[in-house]
Amino acid sequence: MFDHSKYPSFQPIDIQDRTWPDKVIDKAPRWCSVDLRDGNQALIEPMSVAQKKKMFELLVEVGFKEIEVGFPAASQPDFDFVRSLIEENKIPDDVTVQVLTQARPELIQRTFASLKGAKKAILHVYNSTSVVQREKVFKTDKKGIIDIAIAGASEVKRCAELAPETEWIFQYSPESFTGTEIDFAVEVCDAVTSVWNPTADNPVIYNLPSTVEMATPNVYADQIEWFCRNIQNRDAVVVSLHTHNDRGCAVAAAELAVMAGAQRVEGTLLGNGERTGNMDIVVMAMNMYSQGIDPNLDLRNMDKIVSVIRECTQIDVHPRQPYSGDLVFTAFSGSHQDAIKKCLDIYEEGSTWEIAYLPIDPRDLGRTYQDVIRVNSQSGKGGVAYVLAHKFGCELPRWLQIEFSRVVQGVTEASGQEIHPDAIWELFNEHYLNNKKLISLENFSIEKNDERETFNAKIDYFGKELAISGEGDGVLDAFVVGLRQAIKIDFEIMEYGEHALGQGADAEAVTYIQLKCGGRRYSGVAISKDIISSSLNAFMGAASQLLSEQQAVA
Repeated sequence: MFDHSKYPSFQPIDIQDRTWPDKVIDKAPRWCSVDLRDGNQALIEPMSVAQKKKMFELLVEVGFKEIEVGFPAASQPDFDFVRSLIEENKIPDDVTVQVLTQARPELIQRTFASLKGAKKAILHVYNSTSVVQREKVFKTDKKGIIDIAIAGASEVKRCAELAPETEWIFQYSPESFTGTEIDFAVEVCDAVTSVWNPTADNPVIYNLPSTVEMATPNVYADQIEWFCRNIQNRDAVVVSLHTHNDRGCAVAAAELAVMAGAQRVEGTLLGNGERTGNMDIVVMAMNMYSQGIDPNLDLRNMDKIVSVIRECTQIDVHPRQPYSGDLVFTAFSGSHQDAIKKCLDIYEEGSTWEIAYLPIDPRDLGRTYQDVIRVNSQSGKGGVAYVLAHKFGCELPRWLQIEFSRVVQGVTEASGQEIHPDAIWELFNEHYLNNKKLISLENFSIEKNDERETFNAKIDYFGKELAISGEGDGVLDAFVVGLRQAIKIDFEIMEYGEHALGQGADAEAVTYIQLKCGGRRYSGVAISKDIISSSLNAFMGAASQLLSEQQAVA
């Protein structure tokens, strides 16, 4: 069955003068990682204590100042982990741990017991408020839901007063906020406010979760703006977000909701969480970073973040996961590769980042330009040229890029697979540097007369020794004149290029030459520490291609 008619459309919020569409995000929100709670409860195999400690250390290293470390009243492992953090003094002074509990007195008491001795903590209490939860799960009315919230808030306040050595921050979530009538969500939170009596100096956090994503991101933003406008004591309230990814829009919903007035965002690194996952804090933070906004998180070592997440969750990161995936900065398309290469060739360090197809500099996340361009049958000259330039130092001229890319494409089309940079280099060597030479120098001498050069040499020509002599404007020109006279073949040099491979006195030189004969073109490449040898060998490589073809025809 595939029957769309059984799903009612989500009703929009009646807010005619919304302001969030005209807002822009200009600073990072307060972040709270829920990797150790939401993320952990969503795993097939929950984290071990060692994995939790490793995850906690990563979150601290990345720069989270608020970390939800568990649901200690729900399981003994969570309780023990919270105790270990406190007793082993693992919580930095600038980090506040957060714990979750349902609004039930016995669970709240157990939760406070887990936090005994903590310097500072966020006590996060919740109960479900949505229509479906009220009617089908708890089978109660709105008053019943408010009574649960008030009872929970009262118990939290009572327990906190019994432990004044800890600095307490209270947080309340009307779970399934997006499925709750917006005016009722405000009513429930106002009831909690009447118990906790927050102030601007000691605010309460109201976390408004999209526990199940039910509508487009703009609807969530409308809900948040309506809430912010109508909640009592707004200056004593921190509005927090907790979006899920059921519709694939968790990041977008959180971004628009920040524009709508939210000050705090909960999520997980790389989006691990129930069903399709929680909001990916890496993506939202890096989206800000790409707009020139400091995310207040240190994500420069993305490979380490991915490695720890994978180890602790046993979940692989998709290669196309924004910012963190292995292929997110990689271009296979020929036109993309060509554009990237041209932009990188003229980019100056310290200038504004404006590189085609690369929204951020891969190096900012600890990646390298070696990851940017990879070659398969869809790639073009730009990709091949990029690999040879950035991995092997050969800056191929455009005419040789075009020619050699066809060679590479022939191989990738035949295999149907990506070709590794080392295989590209082997192919380049086979085709140009180590190809069969039908002509080679035995020995030579050079005489300079005024501004002209005379080149005398003995060459191996099809296995026979041949003496040549020629005069020209330079060594290569003189050699070409002598060779053309000796073998009676009419050809001309169409292209010539050279550059150093590396720096310093010992750097080798690479030379690229293209000959034309009878409407056909032939290329040669050579590398040598001596520029003259490099030029002559490149020429002989091209000439050998020409002679080989003529021999085959004959």
